[in-house]
Amino acid sequence: MKRLVTIVILSMICLSVFSQNGGEKTYKFLNIPTSSRISALGGFNISHIDGDLSFVNANPAMLTADMHNQFVLSYTNYVSDINLGYAIYARNFEKAGIFSAGIQYLNYGRFYNTNEYGEILGKFNAADYAINISYAYPLKKFNFGGTLKTIVSDYFEATSFGVAVDLGATYKDTASLFSAGMVVKNLGFQIKRYTKGVREGLPIDIQLGITKKFKHAPFSLSLTAIDLVNWSLRYESTLRTNYDNGEEKQENFLNKLGHAGDELMRHFVIGADINIKNVFYISLGYNYRRRAELALPSKGKIVGFSAGFGLCLKKFSLEYSYSSYHIAGSVNYVSLKINLDNIMKKN
Repeated sequence: MKRLVTIVILSMICLSVFSQNGGEKTYKFLNIPTSSRISALGGFNISHIDGDLSFVNANPAMLTADMHNQFVLSYTNYVSDINLGYAIYARNFEKAGIFSAGIQYLNYGRFYNTNEYGEILGKFNAADYAINISYAYPLKKFNFGGTLKTIVSDYFEATSFGVAVDLGATYKDTASLFSAGMVVKNLGFQIKRYTKGVREGLPIDIQLGITKKFKHAPFSLSLTAIDLVNWSLRYESTLRTNYDNGEEKQENFLNKLGHAGDELMRHFVIGADINIKNVFYISLGYNYRRRAELALPSKGKIVGFSAGFGLCLKKFSLEYSYSSYHIAGSVNYVSLKINLDNIMKKN
């Protein structure tokens, strides 16, 4: 365990030299949640281990042999006309191990191509794609995994091509009902750049997470630490004014702890899961950073909170989640999970 902690600390120190503030990285769509359950748990979870194939995109070490011949399909109308889709299939080979293949896309819709006079010359679509191949290997209570990502970005005349890898590990102690995870995401580079001579970095991230289940209740709690390569996640706008009259002052329950407390909480996402006999589950999440950045001072409502549920039948599962991003909009995910082994069985 001491050796594992040392590796984690060294990895964080080495990768911190790559960190930059938001808006200075490309392929940021890679960090958007791709499934209903992940979205319901606050958008990030790398340690809730229960054979759910949709978690593999969050942490490749979540891939296990019991996911053999499973297929997951997710979709959301992300914002306005932006559509997000994700599909993944897993297969276990007796000698080689467990593999999965997935595709993630974000389609920004159709745009008009016009000249300087506003004359319409045609239409075009803009989209990002990532094709993922994952592999995992178990070692006692640990599981190690990796994902190779092939990334394509097509914005009409501006196109880019890149590669990246995710490296993850999980630890599960069934006796104490405790699990933990670590992942280093988006280590890679652009092969073809949008603009000649300008190479943009990828959104590298280190995440750590823990999950604790309760022995006498179908309940689990998760805590996930994100963006560990960059301490400062705040964006101070010169156009924003905070008044002292209660109503207009920025809502922040850590005001008494000041700047450091606010920065600390932006790195954590809290999730809770109620699983009733693996037939029905309810997931809840709270993303403090999302609330701090997107909630209006006087009308925060439920921004930053998320919830979802799933009905798990023998041959397939249906899932839905709701995440509040802003008072003006929210995101709804729908996922379908199919166990192809059960589908092909004859009654």
